[in-house]
Parts: sequence; C-alpha cells; structure tokens
Amino acid sequence: MNRTEPRRRSSEGATLRSASTALRFGHRRATLAFWHKLVTQALRRHATPFYLFSADPIRDALTELERFDRALPVPVRHWLSCKTQPLAPLLQWWRRQGRGIEVVSEFEFLAARTEGFRAENLLVNGPAKHRWLPRHAIAGLSVNFDSPRELDALLPLAQRLGWRVGLRCLTPAESDPENPKWPTQFGFDPAEAVAALHRLQSAKVRLEMIHFHLRTNVESPVVYERALIEVAAICRAARFAPKIVDCGGGWPPPHTRARDGRAFDADFHLAGLAAMYRRALPQFPELQGLWLENGRWLTARSGVLAMRVLDVKERRGLRQLICDGGLTNHALVANWEQHELLTVPARRGPTCLTAVYGPTCMAFDQLACRRLPRAIGPGDVLVWLDAGAYHVPWETRFSHGLTAVLWHEHNALRVARGAEDFASWWKEWRAKTAVRRRSTRGQD
Repeated sequence: MNRTEPRRRSSEGATLRSASTALRFGHRRATLAFWHKLVTQALRRHATPFYLFSADPIRDALTELERFDRALPVPVRHWLSCKTQPLAPLLQWWRRQGRGIEVVSEFEFLAARTEGFRAENLLVNGPAKHRWLPRHAIAGLSVNFDSPRELDALLPLAQRLGWRVGLRCLTPAESDPENPKWPTQFGFDPAEAVAALHRLQSAKVRLEMIHFHLRTNVESPVVYERALIEVAAICRAARFAPKIVDCGGGWPPPHTRARDGRAFDADFHLAGLAAMYRRALPQFPELQGLWLENGRWLTARSGVLAMRVLDVKERRGLRQLICDGGLTNHALVANWEQHELLTVPARRGPTCLTAVYGPTCMAFDQLACRRLPRAIGPGDVLVWLDAGAYHVPWETRFSHGLTAVLWHEHNALRVARGAEDFASWWKEWRAKTAVRRRSTRGQD
C-alpha cells in the first residue's frame, strides 16, 4: 500500500485536476451529523490534535455483514484484523461480541491475550512467525503457515498442541504495488503449496484451512473469483479438500477516493460479492465455512482525526492551511487516498483551491488539496473522516509526540491514550544514552 514521495509528485497533476471540482464522498447526512456532534463534544474537554474512535459505526457495519452472510451457502466468520486498529478499547468491545481476532505479529498476539481472547478465538497469520510464536505457543490456535521454513519450525508445535492449520497461497493477483512485475513476499507459490499440503497430510495434523490475501482495495469481486479458482486448483493437485477457505481481507472501505478522485469501491458491492461466492465456493466440495478478515472495510469508518488550523497563507492561487495534525504524524494514507473533511464550526460559502498541511517542517506533510470554503480560518477545527484503519499503526512521533486517542461507546467519551508530552518523548533517548554510558564504563 505504501507510496513513495517521488510517486506522489508524479500524481500531483491528477490531484490538482480533481481538486478543481467538488468531491463527493457519499456519506449519509446522519453520519456527518454524528461526527460533527461527537467532535464538538470532545473539543469541550480535549485539545487538538486527537483521534476519535467509536464503536457505533462498527456495529452498523456488522449489521450490513449479517445481511451479506445470509446470502452465502456456508457459515461466515468475520475476524477482527488487529493490525488495522490495535486499540485496546476496540479489542475489548470486539471480544464482548464473542468474535475472533486475527494477529500477524508477536505484539498483536500478546495484546489479544492481554485483552482476554481465548485460543479458539485467535487466528495467527503473517510472515516469519516461527521467530516468535514458539515463545507463546498454546493449544487450540488456528495458524496459517507462510513459508516452508516456517512450516519446518512450527510443525512439531502444531502436532503437539493440536492447532488447526492451513497454508497461505500466493496467487498471480498478488504483486508488489511499486513493481507490479514482481510478486509480494507472502505465502507459498503453487508448487510449494502442493508439496507442503502433502507433508501436512502425512504429518496427521488438523489440516483444515486454505488461505490467501490479495491486497487492499480489491476493485472487483471478479478478482476474488480468479483467486478462488487458482486456490481450488492447488487443492485438487494436492488431493486436499479444505473445510475452511480463508479469503483474508482487501474489501475497499466505503467513502474513500484515490488521489485522482476515483472511488475505490466503484465496482465493488456486497451483493455482487455474495453472488460470486455462491458461484465459486462449490469448487471446495467439503467446505464448512468461509473466513474473512476485512479490517479497513470494517474499521475505517469508525474513526476521525481532529486538527486545528493554526495559520493561513495565500500565494500563487493556492490557499494554505497549516494545522496541528497532518499526514506525517497522523494520516499516512493521505499520500494515496482522499477522505472527506468537515469543519467545526461548520463553514460554508464560496470555495477556493486549498491545501491542508500538518505541523512538521516537511513539504511532504500535505493532508489534502481540494476546493474548501474560504471562510475556514485560524482556530477552526478540520475533521478528517474514515481515519479508523491503519492511521494509528502508521502514526509517527516525529517532532510532536503521539497524539491523544479518544474512545466513544455507550454515549460516553473517554481517553484511551493521552497525548505524549516532551518529557515522555525525550525520556526514551536519555534512558538509552545512560545505558550506553554504563556499558562503556564497564568495558573500561
């Protein structure tokens, strides 16, 4: 998903062209009113910048998924993608719903265990987990192996602890986003997968799953259908009939656009996706369940970033808003995505081409460039919507420390993480320096 600064510059012309027209992100009026009211409430007690997350939009998304699930021929299990929003209150809320969580790192695994997830509600994916999973291995996990080396290291644990296991397959649709001719680094290629499946069958483990994860913002159900055909061919070659097909994540979140103004979900609809699964899943004759880990589709809508305008400049036909929050520290996805911006208080009237910048001394720190009301001025608060996915995992502490995180649930707001002050920000470096000095004296 990452894009480099040179790639960003090459798309700048398309960005400015899209900025010349009003972008429509498709949010319902009730959604805009919900966030405007909630941010206004938060501003009475909390200084900007801050992230604000709410359980309510996730609950609404789950209602949509219930309708989707009913249209499919097998039971569906939706796992929370921990890496998408590793937020303690969200993990607590999700566990109380009786749902499972997918983790792809040691820290995520430990977070899930700390928040009370039982082994049967833990799905372990991701690369190189043979480096850390043996330290925390428990019975009853679900684990998808990612490589032959990982399989060598973890197979004895899977046998001893009774893990439900599977493989992640590398499909032709998975390519390096910066170099499309090259594959991604994940999973088994088809020949490796067939050999690994034979080995697992001989090992008499609980082999039940086959897994793939295409990428983010998958543009059409047809892409999933092709992948399912390819994975079914691997299973047939290995004479393996999976009980569970795990299609990972990748659904494009609603209401976000590419830098050129294109809607990511223009050709992606749940009804069409359900129809595709009804066509494709019969390729797996012993299938008992479909597993999905669509983090961004589920959680993007659950959060916003609130930032205050500190300064305004106008030159060369461009109005520039300098804010206390921005791309570098808080919204890396703004490098390749456009999101709706609200103002508190609401500002309307004539618009002009406006760029929104963060507080860091970096020209790269541009959150948006589009037509916005000229009435926006210092002291106003901008609200960047759909900040609930990957914003916290990709935030930085550069120059300003970590920002506050607020959580909304049951009509109440609370602080999930306080803003980092200078003493905390600098203490880490002073502590490391002291350790190095002691070590040096010991050597002398």
